[in-house]
Amino acid sequence: MKKLLVVLLSILCVLSLAGCSNGGGNDGGNSGDDAPAADETVYVKLGGSGPLSGDAKVYGEAVRNAAQIAVDEINASDSHIKFEFNMADDEADGEKAVSAYSTLFDWGMQVSLFTVTSGSGAAVASYYDEDGIFAITPSGSATALVYTDEKNFPSNFQMCFTDPNQGVAAADYIAQGFADKAIAVIYKNDDVYSAGVYEKFNAEAAEKGLNLVYTGSFTNDSSTDFSTQLTAAKDAGADLVFLPIYYQPASIILKQAKDMDYAPTFFGVDGMDGILTLEGFDKSLAEGLYLITPFASDADDELTKNFVASYESRFGETPNQFAADAYDCVYAIHQALENIGYKAGYATNGLNEDLAKQFTTMTFNGLTGQNMTWAENGEVSKAPKAVIIENSVYVSVDQ
Repeated sequence: MKKLLVVLLSILCVLSLAGCSNGGGNDGGNSGDDAPAADETVYVKLGGSGPLSGDAKVYGEAVRNAAQIAVDEINASDSHIKFEFNMADDEADGEKAVSAYSTLFDWGMQVSLFTVTSGSGAAVASYYDEDGIFAITPSGSATALVYTDEKNFPSNFQMCFTDPNQGVAAADYIAQGFADKAIAVIYKNDDVYSAGVYEKFNAEAAEKGLNLVYTGSFTNDSSTDFSTQLTAAKDAGADLVFLPIYYQPASIILKQAKDMDYAPTFFGVDGMDGILTLEGFDKSLAEGLYLITPFASDADDELTKNFVASYESRFGETPNQFAADAYDCVYAIHQALENIGYKAGYATNGLNEDLAKQFTTMTFNGLTGQNMTWAENGEVSKAPKAVIIENSVYVSVDQ
């Protein structure tokens, strides 16, 4: 019996040593005859959170839907790197975003689409940083998601424009096409997204010599009646109203402006995207609305046409910018994983650092831009576009 036990223990030791020899470093390297093949299928757990219920669910649903299309395409391809995808509902609320993050972390999330909205992202940005999980948000544009005055989050990235860049792009575009307009601004001063865009727009507008005749603001508690702001803008002679806000309050502003026979040109940013799918909204109110976006669904390149056709076929509506950015996020993560040689046995520890190195050195071509690059602070560099709503569809605008 002792001899048998000795033999069994010897076998167990050999097996244990064999198992240990398969560990790989951050370069994905493995050694030994039992090392996994480079083309062995490996699944990466991709998480993310966003509003899948509540007032902002249009954003979250667009991100989830487009990300799922990208995941399905990649999983059906011959790439050995595939995804398990889990999107949690955070209702665009910071506290619920923390809870959603905890759920995703317990699930084993390895990489992430971060959050859909800026407020939720600001609430969990430090969690991703502290836990070492690479995250790229499709649509959270506040700089607080990628850096603060005190700290840079080196593995937190953005696919969308940051708030300051949107403000600059909007002012520059208006200066090119509407330089003769008297301009009013209405923004939400207790929202990090809206205030961030406005502050940069205001500075750039002054530098460009734009004629700002009125600036009005509102808070979450006063987001249903804009008669005071609209009356002031009209009395000031504003014939263009810049709205760096989300589509819900914008829809009310458009309705109330029509009710008071005020018909300026309205100009928004990417938070306006989704207004045409708002339940109960009269789409005719958005006729002639301009907005800055990195994506135009009527573009004639094959990538856009195929994506739009797939999205419309599966979900019965035209994809917005949030959807396009999410699609790009998944493919950019996949490209970075391919670049680092991710395979079975790749050490999870340090994966966020490896991916961050890729994002700050690689270029990426997607739906929302060609030759995209990322700075060390996580901000993306790509060219903005402008669209106008005509006959309830987005139409590209060239200046």
